[in-house]
Amino acid sequence: MLREADTEVCPYGIKADVDLFTFTDSTSFVMIMPMTQLRLDNVRFSYPSQLILEGASCLIQQGCYGVIGPNGSGKTTLLKLILGELSPDSGFVVRDKRLALAYMSQEVELKPEETAIEVVRHGAERVLTLEAELAELEAKFADPAHYSDEKRLARLIDQQERTLAAYNELGGPGLEGQVKALLTDIGFQAHELSLKVKHLSGGQKKLLGLARIIVGRPDILLLDEPDNHLDLDGKAMLGKLIENFSGSVVIVSHDRYFLDMVVDEILEVENHQVVQYKGNYSEYQFEKQLRLQRQALLFQAQHKEITRLEQAAKRLLMWGKVYDNPKFSNRGKNILNRIDRMEKIGKPPTDQDKIEINLGGWRGSEKVLEITDLVKGFPAADGGQNQVLANIDLLLRYGDRVGMIGPNGAGKSLLIRLILGEMAPDDGTIYLGPSIKPGYYAQEFETLDPKLGLLELLCKAGNFSESRGVAFLKKFRFTYEQRDTPVGALSGGERARLQIVLITLSGANFLLLDEPTNHLDIPSCEVLEDALLDFDGTILAISHDRYFLDRIATRIVEIHGAGLKTYLGNYSDYENQRLLRNHTPV
Repeated sequence: MLREADTEVCPYGIKADVDLFTFTDSTSFVMIMPMTQLRLDNVRFSYPSQLILEGASCLIQQGCYGVIGPNGSGKTTLLKLILGELSPDSGFVVRDKRLALAYMSQEVELKPEETAIEVVRHGAERVLTLEAELAELEAKFADPAHYSDEKRLARLIDQQERTLAAYNELGGPGLEGQVKALLTDIGFQAHELSLKVKHLSGGQKKLLGLARIIVGRPDILLLDEPDNHLDLDGKAMLGKLIENFSGSVVIVSHDRYFLDMVVDEILEVENHQVVQYKGNYSEYQFEKQLRLQRQALLFQAQHKEITRLEQAAKRLLMWGKVYDNPKFSNRGKNILNRIDRMEKIGKPPTDQDKIEINLGGWRGSEKVLEITDLVKGFPAADGGQNQVLANIDLLLRYGDRVGMIGPNGAGKSLLIRLILGEMAPDDGTIYLGPSIKPGYYAQEFETLDPKLGLLELLCKAGNFSESRGVAFLKKFRFTYEQRDTPVGALSGGERARLQIVLITLSGANFLLLDEPTNHLDIPSCEVLEDALLDFDGTILAISHDRYFLDRIATRIVEIHGAGLKTYLGNYSDYENQRLLRNHTPV
């Protein structure tokens, strides 16, 4: 049930739209909670065949909230309940009816023929509506009939004043400037403002979609994985937009680095519950581990006590039966009733639901890869050559863990295809060591045959029997019922896990990974990172996941028009070195 109220009431019946402390004429004061914008209270929600939330509660006030959880846990459902697009089966979603909410889904839909400036301007729906109302009022003032009736004219003037006040409050007079400022913030140059949507990149469309709803000045912004497929510059711009937004933000994201940078609290959706943590992702991780440790200790203590009581009850019931003594029987039953009334502490979750990855690997050649003076381009529309890669030199030795970064379109994926021999360079050489066996993770899953069934593909790759193939699938969170599902019908996260399965079976000692964390939830990312750290071989990974690069990379290579720049260390080391280079006096 969605409950809207003019004045929100916090738990304990304390009003939430007044100051923290209210002083009276005497020296006494009443402590008041901060303003509550929105609250979920004991919410249950299910789809016809699946329970999503049970007894879920959380509190959203001023600030930025990161929503995390495994794929399929209900993160998007939580946003839609907050928005009011879905209604809970039971419980309440309580919010002030004056709040304006805006939602951006994972897939941004924009009109292809609109220009960038038109897209953003159309997002200011309330301002545009007031503009139309003011124009209509102006037209009424031109009608002489209104001047013959003083009351009618007074009402018209009053209506115009109220509409104009609302228009000014929403920044109507400065709308054009706001639109251009937002477009500048997301990287558009002055000559790009008239670009049509159909000519923009996927990352530009994402940022444009966000700017479109921000210009409407909502009170609460609901964002479903807005950072997906953005390059590092795009993520920096996204972070800047959110930091400068004056309202509250609720954002679903798998980017742990991003969550560390922008969020004030974490809402974890897992096991049908919503658990709220103060602080960013790193603080959440620390607090969750403490909570799980405390829960484990309490669970063990309670389990031990329940076992002791059950044994005592069993003895008393037996004595009551053997000696025909109701006193013993009653005492035994009382103990069992006491156990039933006891509030049970849940068993802490285990790692049994996480995927199991063992990449293995082996040493192979000392020199794994050497690229010298590589050049690659494609024919341009004007008959010339569009050069994508130039002056590329790269040397990888056994044990190197290299993260490759650069803007979208810089040629990172193209370079991997050249290394794999799928394409030939225009100039330069690519050398792979004689005992090097590459294993490739494709960003768009093009290495997977969409027509093959899941089990059929796995058994072919691993030369498995059906029973062994099913057991192997379970390690990667695939069910027995999915065994005949065509690969093309799997979700992005499922196909990502399947690609990892195939890499584990490939016997590779040189991993070429193109955005391996894009479709994985956070728990799966962490398992993959642990497996890569244990991998006995060499890694070259393209990624915009800065947390991933911090964990696995020992060297960063940045690809750009003039070639490659190399930075020793992980992503944070790269950032520090880049800042030092940019601020070093000439």
